[in-house]
Amino acid sequence: MKKYFLTPVIIAMFTTLAFSQSIAQTDSLSEQAKKQNIFRKHSIGGSFFMVLNLFPESADYFQLNYGYQLTRKDKIMLEAISWTVYEPIGTYGDSDELYPGKIRSYGVGLGYQRLLWKDLFTTVEPSFLLQQYFDEDDKKIQKGFQLYLQVILGYRFDFFKKRFFVEPAYALKYWPVDTNYPDEFAAIEKGTPKYIFEPHLNFGFRF
Repeated sequence: MKKYFLTPVIIAMFTTLAFSQSIAQTDSLSEQAKKQNIFRKHSIGGSFFMVLNLFPESADYFQLNYGYQLTRKDKIMLEAISWTVYEPIGTYGDSDELYPGKIRSYGVGLGYQRLLWKDLFTTVEPSFLLQQYFDEDDKKIQKGFQLYLQVILGYRFDFFKKRFFVEPAYALKYWPVDTNYPDEFAAIEKGTPKYIFEPHLNFGFRF
């Protein structure tokens, strides 16, 4: 009789202990997750390719990113970006002709990044750019607009307890809208691709 009485009591005790331990572990994991989410909430960064600005005839390329982590896998970004080009970007570095001047572009991008597997990610980002056209005497002659779209695939590497990250990636870039080209620039642009594949090497700091 005593045996039948003790058995459910022992089972109840072990169940209670296990349940209490489970709750404690859940609370601990929940607290860690909260800390981790807070830790990953904001980030700021740019591109390692900005170092090329130190070389002669650089593109004066500047990029500043702000990121906000929605979840462990989802992130939204705001990007300020600018560059100067002397030839069509669809054949950049391999163009048959240079512009009779240059184009200075600057604007903002809005991006969404999603982790696909571990730290493998994809990013979709449209950028809205004001383009300023300069002649060979560096005189501004007119303005235009460019819609610049990017689809990016890359991998994130974390360092220093996830305070710093590096994102090597490869991107398809496509600009379906280009307005108000001067005639001389438009003649050189004619027939050149409206897309390009390019590497990325971004970095950032979390806070």
